[in-house]
Amino acid sequence: MSTPIAALDLGTTKTCALIAEMTDTGTLRILGAGISASRGLRKGVVTDVKEASHSIVAAVEQAERVSGFKIEAVHVGIAGAHIQSTNSRGVAAIHNGRGVAQDDIDRAMEAAEAIAVPHNREIIHAIPRGYTLDGQDGVKDPLGMIGFRLEVEAHIVTGSAASIQNLIKAVEGAGLKVSGVVLEPIAAGEAVLTSAEKEMGVLLADIGGGTTDIGVFIDGSIWHTMVLPTGGIHVTNDLAVGLRTPFSAAEEMKIKYGQADPTLVAEDEMIDVAAFGEEGRRTVSRREVAEIIRARVDEICQLILTEVKRSGYDNLLPAGVVLCGGTAELAGMKAFAREALQMPVRLGTPRDIEGFTDRVSSPAFATSVGLAAWGWKESAVQARVAPPHGGRPAANPLGGLVGWAKRAFLPG
Repeated sequence: MSTPIAALDLGTTKTCALIAEMTDTGTLRILGAGISASRGLRKGVVTDVKEASHSIVAAVEQAERVSGFKIEAVHVGIAGAHIQSTNSRGVAAIHNGRGVAQDDIDRAMEAAEAIAVPHNREIIHAIPRGYTLDGQDGVKDPLGMIGFRLEVEAHIVTGSAASIQNLIKAVEGAGLKVSGVVLEPIAAGEAVLTSAEKEMGVLLADIGGGTTDIGVFIDGSIWHTMVLPTGGIHVTNDLAVGLRTPFSAAEEMKIKYGQADPTLVAEDEMIDVAAFGEEGRRTVSRREVAEIIRARVDEICQLILTEVKRSGYDNLLPAGVVLCGGTAELAGMKAFAREALQMPVRLGTPRDIEGFTDRVSSPAFATSVGLAAWGWKESAVQARVAPPHGGRPAANPLGGLVGWAKRAFLPG
């Protein structure tokens, strides 16, 4: 049995702490989960470090109490409109045509990373998409192969240095160390996508509270990522404004009576909602509620479609779309997205998990479970490439992840 791994999904609406271990059969066993309402975040970005730290402490204490383990370090997810991604190529010469060594792969990746990054941005991930050896493309693992020229195409994800540091500061303010920072759609993909979907070509859309995180996976690797500043909280806000009801009442209405397709709601069906002022409560048409929801959900789908077309990969996604995040659970969402995106759509729930799963086996917890799975993979790779005599690599949460990505294709 492996050492427990801790993950922290610091979302706009909820903060989730997860403690898990990997079983001998490769299944993630959830030992404990803690959930608290998020504070100090807006559209996936920390806006108040102290408030965010309080949310983290509340979630972590729950997870520790349930699992019986003490959390010291976490893998934390990152999102927000400040995230940008690009694809870059790097080349390394193989001396005397000998077999490709890990040093050659590292040199090719370093060349791919040598892009112009403004001083106010940092590289979060550098993930190899594939290799070309002496003109032969489609190479997944070049280690040991014979050749003279190695090329790598890498997916580079960058983020605002200030946003990253504020996120780390909030985690450290809760008394925790940051083992690594992981882009949320990449983490969610670890939890809900099958290897067949990643190979064929699939779009992951994680529709959370404040953001919609997009990941395009092709040939088994991540090809494109994007964070859109729109999510479920905007649906709630539309209801609150359109129906003149308090935000909390609008959220409850969305969860209890929400429907993305108004045609599935009877025209004469009425629901009782809280109201401002002296009215106290009043009745509204459930069809009207569905119309308001449909307008915002349609906008989210159109933003996703626009981004996929802009990436140029819209014709390379035969496996369609996998929806996760809390908003994906909205009634009628799957059918609406299938019509709007004109692609196959399924809901992504965390796969291959056991143990304390009753709280996390829904699309809303895809990122949390994926962070734990990613953390386990990273620790396994670090153990295989650890320096001799018990030495440890530098504890840089971003550098560690970039290093993990470079070594991700080491043979098992």
